[in-house]
Amino acid sequence: MMYFIQTLKDRNETLFYFGLICLAVTVLFFLLSRTTSTEVLGINAYIKPFKFALSTFLYSWTMAWFLGYLPTFNPTIFNWIIIITLGFEIFYIAVQASKGELSHYNVSTPTKSFLFSMMAIMATIATLATVYIAVLFFGTTVSELPNYYLWSIRLGLIIFVIFSFEGFIMGSKMAHTIGSDDGSKGWALLNWSFTYGDLRIAHFIGMHALQVIPLVSYYLLKNTKLTLLLGVLYFGLAAFTLIQALQAKPLLKM
Repeated sequence: MMYFIQTLKDRNETLFYFGLICLAVTVLFFLLSRTTSTEVLGINAYIKPFKFALSTFLYSWTMAWFLGYLPTFNPTIFNWIIIITLGFEIFYIAVQASKGELSHYNVSTPTKSFLFSMMAIMATIATLATVYIAVLFFGTTVSELPNYYLWSIRLGLIIFVIFSFEGFIMGSKMAHTIGSDDGSKGWALLNWSFTYGDLRIAHFIGMHALQVIPLVSYYLLKNTKLTLLLGVLYFGLAAFTLIQALQAKPLLKM
């Protein structure tokens, strides 16, 4: 573990420390979720910033690791794009949580409407920056990597980008629940609806392809064809949960 942490820091110190900050606030939000009673849509208000901070931590460290494989790429601009855009999202979500108010889909005042739009813009910029990194992984020769591992990174990036943009579906509907209003009873912590379609499921599964596919390929499959098959199956799973949600069906009915 210490070797991994030191290597990660050497590869991209900026994203390494940003990830550490996100991990620290993840712990803070978790503690607040256990010690405060403020709720939004029937759950503790700090669950949402907890999830966003944790996801940003994983993204930051994953990208810091991957960027180390691009020998001629200067990551400075990319690093600051991610820090500013995702940092803004976490900050605004946390502020709204502290007030017991919605952050997403909250257009109750001109200011809140503007800030919600800003979150969408920030998420789009971060995703487009990730698109650029994906293009580099397709156009750059990374000779020291096994072919199966290189393809796992490419597939993880592609699926991440596709299901990151799936957020626009939620934005267009101003909700993540299909078949009812947001706030129906759901899974512990994840809060995916038990009874209605939930667009967050595909969003979550697709975006974490960034971690799942490379880890499974590198440690278990060690084969290019199997890695490509994993990518197809993983994409299919995320697409299936999206179609299911759009049909107002829960992942598992309870």
